[in-house]
Amino acid sequence: MNTTKLTTLRDPEVLQARFALRVTAQLAQHAERTPHDVTERLRFARERALERARQVRRSAAVEAASNVQSMGGAAALSGGGRSPWWLKLASFAPLVLLLAGLSLIEQMHDRNQIAAAAEIDVALLADDLPPDAYRDAGFVEFLKTSQE
Repeated sequence: MNTTKLTTLRDPEVLQARFALRVTAQLAQHAERTPHDVTERLRFARERALERARQVRRSAAVEAASNVQSMGGAAALSGGGRSPWWLKLASFAPLVLLLAGLSLIEQMHDRNQIAAAAEIDVALLADDLPPDAYRDAGFVEFLKTSQE
């Protein structure tokens, strides 16, 4: 008989129920001592919270009903289970936009590379040295002596 009493005391649900009973008993005992203005404010706050909960439930129910009606209307417009051709075509629009964006990025990258190569060519051709001098093995020596 002692083992059943110990197992019920270790059960979390039983412990929670006992704790809840103790807390409610303490609250009920101290509720008589609270001032009148505090109890009125608590009552008013409780009523407002209940009204908000009712409004949330109503708006959720209205939203769910409108979703069901809109789904039914869309199914009726689409002809049962078949979707119209324009809807199928519109589903490919993101893919087309993605491909167009990627090609635009590639073109911009190519233009930037061409511009960078053109800047290097202009710098080489506008320099005092001929382009063949850059291939010469003694060019590094020439640069060292010209800087000093």
